[in-house]
Amino acid sequence: MSPEPAPRDVLSLTRRKALSLGAALGAASLVPAGMARAATLPTSLPVTARRKLRDLEVSSIGLGCQWVPGHPPGGLKDFYGSFIDRATGIALIRRAVDRGVTLIDTAEAYGPFLSEGVVGEALQGIRDKVVLESKFGFNIDPETGKQLPGLNSRPEHIRIAIEGMLKRLRTDHLDLVYQHRVDPAMPIEDVVGTLSDLITEGKIRHYGLSEPGVQTIRRAHAVHPVTAIQNEYSMLWRGPEQEIIPLCEELGIGFVAWSPLGMGFLGGGITPSRHFTNDLRAIIPRFAPDALKANMALVDVVKRWARAKNATPAQIALAWLLAQKPWIVPIPGTTKIAHMEQNLGAAAIHFTPDERTKINADVDAVHIQGARLPPAILSMSGVEAPPKG
Repeated sequence: MSPEPAPRDVLSLTRRKALSLGAALGAASLVPAGMARAATLPTSLPVTARRKLRDLEVSSIGLGCQWVPGHPPGGLKDFYGSFIDRATGIALIRRAVDRGVTLIDTAEAYGPFLSEGVVGEALQGIRDKVVLESKFGFNIDPETGKQLPGLNSRPEHIRIAIEGMLKRLRTDHLDLVYQHRVDPAMPIEDVVGTLSDLITEGKIRHYGLSEPGVQTIRRAHAVHPVTAIQNEYSMLWRGPEQEIIPLCEELGIGFVAWSPLGMGFLGGGITPSRHFTNDLRAIIPRFAPDALKANMALVDVVKRWARAKNATPAQIALAWLLAQKPWIVPIPGTTKIAHMEQNLGAAAIHFTPDERTKINADVDAVHIQGARLPPAILSMSGVEAPPKG
């Protein structure tokens, strides 16, 4: 994922522009219009709907806040073709907190800087009610916001990035900060050493890693305990089950799932003939025409379970994630308050042991076609940091 400004027209993507979209991945998962309502499920989280990321308590479902500049100027745009004005984005965040969401996720790369600014404004007066997390790691000019080539986790840059986050988010500390992607030029021991110093200074409380290599997690944890790993995880992409989730369980690390609805696919509103234009999914192999048609079998599974549980497909997809481990927290994003509230109903859905066995078998039976990301972006996941010294 190359940290360049995100293109406005996905249809005209070059390889370099495709890489730029990578910086935006890691939080939001589109909730499409047209989802059926499940009137019997709550639209808020009770105070008991809490989970632990290591020793950090958060709501069982968070909110991903990921936007780039939209039109007209001052507006917000997601990567799936939805536009909202800034006031609506602020209202969405505040309503989420009012509905019991305590985990708010964003990153300096989202915009760049734009999403952090919106979140910071939205949390005025309610900052103490949330666990606020952001991410650093792309080579972003701290003065202009211009995305420069490569990644940048040099200690001096981390400090500058954190200071910028604190200013934009209007806070004196970050509850959790992630290295957005592993820097192949910087030993993880140096990165974590800097973060550990920032924890001692009170500027951050916890740290995590996003899409890291397995050995990098072990090395980081040996320097200072890792609070959370943030990776893509959903019914559509179950890669973390191979090594990352078992390692998190072994080391007592929490797991935050980005794109828990498979970029909107698991919401049930996408048809087999859908053609994506001006949309991130236009360059995602699993959404290519032939792959999309084959992958609709998974949507059929989700819809069948939604009928059985009197829920929406999106609620089933989120409930499935919650049922995997008690320390997994999804962070779906949306531009609509109604969809955000509907997502929260997933916390009230429970699977019996027999149901969980059956739904996992149903999901296992579907062979997903197409990679989850374009090769140039995917190459930045699972990277191992270079050895120190």
